[in-house]
Amino acid sequence: MTIARHQDYRHEVSDFRLASSRGGVITGAALVLLGIGLDYGLYPQHLAMFSAVRIIVSALMLTTLVCLAASWGRAHVQGLTLLWLALPQIMIVWMIQHTDGAESLYYAGLNLAIFAVGIVLPLGFIQTVLFGAFTYIIWVIACVMHTGGIQSRGTFIVHSLFILFSVTACAVYTYFNERGRFQLFLLKEELAEKNEQLEAINHSLTEIKGQLLQQEKMVAIGTLSAGLLHEINNPVNFCLMAIAVAQEDTTAKASPMLLECLADAKEGMQRVQHIVSDLKTFAYRSPEKGETDTPFLVEKAIDSAIRLTSHELRGVEVNRQLPPDTLVRGDEAAIIGVLINLLSNAALAMHKAQRENPRIDVSAEWQNGRLFVVVTDNGPGIAEKNLSRVFEPFFTTREVGKGLGLGLSISYSVIQHHGGTLSVASQEGAWARFTFDLPRAE
Repeated sequence: MTIARHQDYRHEVSDFRLASSRGGVITGAALVLLGIGLDYGLYPQHLAMFSAVRIIVSALMLTTLVCLAASWGRAHVQGLTLLWLALPQIMIVWMIQHTDGAESLYYAGLNLAIFAVGIVLPLGFIQTVLFGAFTYIIWVIACVMHTGGIQSRGTFIVHSLFILFSVTACAVYTYFNERGRFQLFLLKEELAEKNEQLEAINHSLTEIKGQLLQQEKMVAIGTLSAGLLHEINNPVNFCLMAIAVAQEDTTAKASPMLLECLADAKEGMQRVQHIVSDLKTFAYRSPEKGETDTPFLVEKAIDSAIRLTSHELRGVEVNRQLPPDTLVRGDEAAIIGVLINLLSNAALAMHKAQRENPRIDVSAEWQNGRLFVVVTDNGPGIAEKNLSRVFEPFFTTREVGKGLGLGLSISYSVIQHHGGTLSVASQEGAWARFTFDLPRAE
């Protein structure tokens, strides 16, 4: 039970105390006025004077509502509550002093206010004890100042005991009630903390699930690409050797058209080699790979990502503005994966929006020892309501079966693992921009 916890608890119950005090003062003022009926039945000779006093006391009690509406009043709810509670107590002991003294039945009205403090109003143990002591003291004073003093000692003792019993019972009830409220507050706080922890665990599990799915996919692609390298590289090399021999043949040299065809064939074979090699770099990782401290050129990673997304980028203009030095530290394969995700998302969005001149700009610049890479497209942008959710696992705006919604979430985790941040900015209907940063290679 630290000081901070108690401060939080007081803040938690402040609104409840304010509402209870407002309701209590209205109820108390109404009961004071209804007491005119008691005056009529017990002391008709004092009816006019007592009625006037009751009206004045009720009016004074209701004025505290104005105080409770002010900011300083809300900050001193307990003090104002005790103030308006003291008004009817003072009124009652004044009536007791003017009527039958210790023998007056109006002492029961004092008990009513004591029970209100202890049971109905959320005041503390100390306030309840002080209010009870105040009530008993002014009652004793009224009995002593009554004309003739205390005439029946037995009645005085009995009424005193009833008042003290009420104070004791309400003080004990308030003590345990306050402890119970505080324990309930602690349980509520603990439940809120556990819920936050559960949300964090669920979020972590969702991320892990997405990463496992991605890893399984990468393993499958890695196995496939390794097989492709083994099965395709030899035939491709044979083809390249045959093309080179053919290009040196005198017949081919005599035919410009044949030379052009051979050059195209050679370029195609070299493209096959690059694609298979990119697949291996991107997807296949041996146990010692996948670390985030391996130097690599971002420029080469961008080239690989563009080649691997050439199908999606068909018809899309890709512009690059890179500094001469793009050597960074990190997991090249993972960064290629991030770039593939950003490029393919941009291309698919622009194709879906049927942009006339789809364009993607890839730029980079050094800032404070980190390379900031920016991928911007002139597509339809991202709706403002979705901007805060694009990195959530399994969040997607595509049709069912068109994607799991894991790409950006995994990309965010990859960049975070590199000590950077993947951020997004967008203007709906105009553009979208993703930015991430990587550390410079030492």
